[in-house]
Amino acid sequence: MNIPIQPRVPNEERSLPFECVALVLQGGGALGAYQAGVCEALAEAGIQPDWLAGISIGAINAVIVAGNPPKKRVERLHEFWTEVTAEGVTPSARKADLSISSGNTVRRAFNMLSAGRTLLHGSRGFFSARPFAPWLEPPGTSAATSFYDTSALRRTLERLTDFDRVNAGLTRLSVGAVNVRTGNFVCFDTTTHSIRAEHIIASAALPPAFPAIEIDGEYYWDGGIVSNTPLQWIVNSQPRRDTLAFQVDLWSEQGEVPSDMFEVITREKEIRYSSRTRANTDQFKQNQSLRRAVADLIERLPVELRDIPQTKLLDTVADRKVYNIVQLIYRAKAYEGHSKDYEFSRTSMEEHWRAGHNDAVRTLRHSEVLARPTDNNGVLTFDLAVNGRE
Repeated sequence: MNIPIQPRVPNEERSLPFECVALVLQGGGALGAYQAGVCEALAEAGIQPDWLAGISIGAINAVIVAGNPPKKRVERLHEFWTEVTAEGVTPSARKADLSISSGNTVRRAFNMLSAGRTLLHGSRGFFSARPFAPWLEPPGTSAATSFYDTSALRRTLERLTDFDRVNAGLTRLSVGAVNVRTGNFVCFDTTTHSIRAEHIIASAALPPAFPAIEIDGEYYWDGGIVSNTPLQWIVNSQPRRDTLAFQVDLWSEQGEVPSDMFEVITREKEIRYSSRTRANTDQFKQNQSLRRAVADLIERLPVELRDIPQTKLLDTVADRKVYNIVQLIYRAKAYEGHSKDYEFSRTSMEEHWRAGHNDAVRTLRHSEVLARPTDNNGVLTFDLAVNGRE
């Protein structure tokens, strides 16, 4: 991957003024190459997360990072994204210049053809189209409840990921899925589970495209059905810790009013999967302000009031921890359309990767991103790479 911009930071592991450095990865299919680009920029900056949380494609990227030593992580991510993407729809398309310099009409047509090929055949090393329609298969089978077979993903993950390393506790990993029977959201975490390939495949099992995955007698679907952004796992974890969180979202909750049916489909999908990133972050900031206010109040109480039950209850929510939440949100190009999450062309993958890398590089040039908050709330949020501008 040839990236023209290099980060203006030292290329050694940083010592940061936080107890936890978290990488939070949203679901979004083929757009997940953007997250891989962010991972590359963080690695170049010497920033290695000690907690990875992901859903769907975010879980796949997260487990590849957690399951490899730091010097191999970007290489393994590149292997995955190269394997699951195709060079071009036709030999002529492989030779054509389909970069940003191409017109939107040409790129839109190329992307539609590429997405159509994915619908017909699947993505190598990820999923493959079943030979018969689901309604022609015996009820109760995986083939009767999904259009694609994801067994290739298991082989890919097991080849690129050391699951012994994942479960060794070197880097915490959390992935989200939904229990099909109960409808409850489940977080599979290395502090409570032994993570295997099926946990990751379950997190990415978006119905009706992919089949539910059985784990210990229960069946699970993609966690994005309930919540597509796992930031809350990080900020609400106990015990609380001073945290630097890089939240990498693949869907922007903000957009324009649609002018045709294709734009309606695109915008609906963006809103559904964005998980209201800013609203959730604003709510956390308010909650943290209340926790700090409670801590201040308890300190000012007379000694005789500090041991009463009411004060002890308040003390369980009092908190002075600090949080930097760095938002990196992919902003789709006009030509990408509603199929952008299943358009697995090599050209688009490289553009997504480059966008994630460049956005992270621009963000890290701001020194305050890596500094402890000093304001009264103890929470700072950053969104510094908007539309390619700082």
